[in-house]
Amino acid sequence: MKKTLLATTAALVVSAAAVQAQEVKIGILLGFTGPLESLVMHMAPGAELAIAEINASGAFGLGTLATVNGDTGCIDAPLATASAERLITAERVAGIVGGDCSGVTGAALQNVARPNGVVMVSPSATSPALSTVETDGYFYRTAPSDARQGVVMAENILDRGIKSVAVTYTNNDYGKGLADSFAAAYAERGGTVTINAAHEDGKADYTAEVGALAAAGGDALVVAGYIGQGGSGILRASLDTGAFDTFVFPDGMVGQELEANFGPEINGSFGQNPASAGEGAGIFHGMATAGGFDGTSPFSAESYDAAALIVLAMQAAGSTDPKVYKDKILDVANGPGERILPGELAKALEILKAGGEVDYDGATGVELVNGREAAGSYREIEFVDGKLSVIRFR
Repeated sequence: MKKTLLATTAALVVSAAAVQAQEVKIGILLGFTGPLESLVMHMAPGAELAIAEINASGAFGLGTLATVNGDTGCIDAPLATASAERLITAERVAGIVGGDCSGVTGAALQNVARPNGVVMVSPSATSPALSTVETDGYFYRTAPSDARQGVVMAENILDRGIKSVAVTYTNNDYGKGLADSFAAAYAERGGTVTINAAHEDGKADYTAEVGALAAAGGDALVVAGYIGQGGSGILRASLDTGAFDTFVFPDGMVGQELEANFGPEINGSFGQNPASAGEGAGIFHGMATAGGFDGTSPFSAESYDAAALIVLAMQAAGSTDPKVYKDKILDVANGPGERILPGELAKALEILKAGGEVDYDGATGVELVNGREAAGSYREIEFVDGKLSVIRFR
C-alpha cells in the first residue's frame, strides 16, 4: 500500500510539473507595419503586459504563456491571412489578440481563425459589419462598434455648434462603416453632410480630393482615415490650400503623430477615440509607464484587456482549447463575480481555479454587448497650443 501511495504521489508531481512546463502560445496579430504602426507600438506592449503579469504570478494553472507576433499591415488582407495561418497552423497558438484594422480582421477571421476553431479578440477593429458576421463564437472585441462612434462624433460636433461638415474616409470597411454611421447620426440630429467621399491610401498628392471637398463646403472636415496614411495626406493638402481650418478626427487619426507633424496648425480641431476614465484606466496607465510605453495611446488598454480575457477564459474553462474556452469569455467579462482591475490578474486566476466567478472590468471597464463587443466609452480630445488635450469622456 505504501509503495502504491508513493507511486501515486510521484505521478501527481510529474503531472503537475508537466502542466507547468507546457507552453501555451498567444498570437498577437497587429499592424506592425502599415498606417497604424505608430499605434501598434503601444498596443502590442499592452497585450504583452497582461501576459507577463500572468506569467510572473505563477497562478495560471494550464502552463506558461508565450507570445508570437503576426503582421497584418493593417490594410493588407493577404498578409493578415498568411500571418494568421502561420500563427495557427505552424505556431499552434491557442488564441489571438487581433486583428487591428477591420478589413484584415474580417479576412483573418473568416479565412483562417473560424475554420480552424481559434478565438480572436480584437482590441481595435471597429467596423459595424463585425457586429453581425457569423463567427461561431470565435470572435470578440474589446473595442466598440463604429455604430456607436458615429453617434458620439455627431454629438461632439453639434455640441460645438457646427451644423455642416464635409466627410472623407479611407476606402475600406473601417472608413466606409464609420462614415455611413456618422452621416446617419448627424443628419438625424439636424446636421448637414455636404459630401461623403472616399479617398485611397498610398497617394503622394491629395490636392484633387481636397478640391472636391472644398467645393462642397462645410464648416469642418471629418477625416475618417489613418494617421500614417491618406488621412495625414488629406490634412496636409487641406492646410496647404486653405480649404479647411477645422478638422474632426475619429480614432484612426488620433495619436501623438498628429501633434508631432501638425502641432499648432490644427489648433481648435478635435475628435474622439475609444477610451475609459476611472480606476482601472488609471492603474493601467501607471503600469504602462512603468513598462516603458504609453498607456494612453489609442487601443493600448484594449489590447491589455483582450489578452487578459483570453487567458481568464482558459482558466475558467480549465482548458486551453478554444473550442472549450470560447464560451467562457462572456462569463469572465460580464460576471457575476468579483470585480477585477489591471494588476489583479493573479487574484482572478486563483478565484477561477477554485471554481469561483469574476467580473473582469480591466483597463477599459469591460462590458461586452451583442454577445461579442464592448459597449464603449470615448475620450474627447482637442488641439490646444499645438498639443493633444483631453477634454472629457463620453
